[in-house]
Amino acid sequence: MAVEGRKRIAVLTGGGDAPGLNAVIRAVTKAAILDHGWSVIGFRDGFEGVIHDRWVELTLDGVRGILPRGGTILGASNRCNPFSYAAPGDEAPRDYSSEVLRRVEQHGIDALVVIGGDGTLTVSHHLHTMGAPVVGVPKTIDNDVRGTEVTFGFDTAVNTVTDAIDKLHTTAESHHRVMIVEVMGRTTGWIALHSGLAGGGDVILIPEIPFKLDAIRATIRRRQALGRHFTIIVVAEGAKPEGGEAIYEKVGHLPYERRYGGIGEWLRRELAATITQEVRSVVLGHLQRGGSPTARDRVLGSVLGAAAVDLIAEGALGYMVGVSGDLAGQRPYSVVSVPLSEPSRGPRHVPVDHSAVRTAREIGISFGDVMPEE
Repeated sequence: MAVEGRKRIAVLTGGGDAPGLNAVIRAVTKAAILDHGWSVIGFRDGFEGVIHDRWVELTLDGVRGILPRGGTILGASNRCNPFSYAAPGDEAPRDYSSEVLRRVEQHGIDALVVIGGDGTLTVSHHLHTMGAPVVGVPKTIDNDVRGTEVTFGFDTAVNTVTDAIDKLHTTAESHHRVMIVEVMGRTTGWIALHSGLAGGGDVILIPEIPFKLDAIRATIRRRQALGRHFTIIVVAEGAKPEGGEAIYEKVGHLPYERRYGGIGEWLRRELAATITQEVRSVVLGHLQRGGSPTARDRVLGSVLGAAAVDLIAEGALGYMVGVSGDLAGQRPYSVVSVPLSEPSRGPRHVPVDHSAVRTAREIGISFGDVMPEE
């Protein structure tokens, strides 16, 4: 239990992992202990650790050396919604939200720092309405959390994809191939847009702009006519053809047990059947989640972690920390506090008139939605 007059806070990492999580854990722990004299515990494996009471005391020694490490020292779980969770032995999912509140009270926790994406933060919002003392930190490589212009993990993922596109350029050009790179992003195209622009992609396909196969074929033919006998296509996993649906793969027997995947291979088959060039597809998958965070993600994670502690000190529970500023880094960003109800409104999509979209069009990158000029 917490010592009288001294706060006791807890941290958990929910959802999928992202580079920079350890930077946040480290910053929360150090700011809480050094700046306020509080004690800190970490729940293991997201909300599963809260429900099953798996936790560890976080100390200055315990977070030493974790800043450059990818992943999370606490573990994560993207299969535990405490409002609908099947614990070992359960025949069907049930509501464990009251168990979460009981565990918070049992440990004398004054504030629970939840680091997660829009799903995890939506759960946190609902827990807060029930009385849980929650503060959120937005995390996802997809950069799709509403209420913040950027999330940590995104920069590292974009750098990973850009490096892959750079490497694919050389083999595509050597063999005169069309290379399709499928990247993550769920219903949003932030990773595809930024890595495609940074990596010199020729076609970028994102969920926000449905594509036409004929426009992609015409772009490939036009490049051939200009003497450019290879094409790089960057496609977000949630992209879909005009009038069509996104492609999923089943991971279980129930209708909701599915995940994005397969658009790259589908596109390869469709193009290979109608063009003369060889077409190959590459799925980068969880490579985008792994590795050491970039300097920018280490700084952003540290800033947001310390800011979460500031919110707790101010008594601003039920909020998350976010970033307001220029995503391209042309002006300094500022840290803001946003009600947890904001990320629960759904993902933040790429505006079709976003500056990066306009730039890509101006320099000749196709989004597969219009026929290229002959």
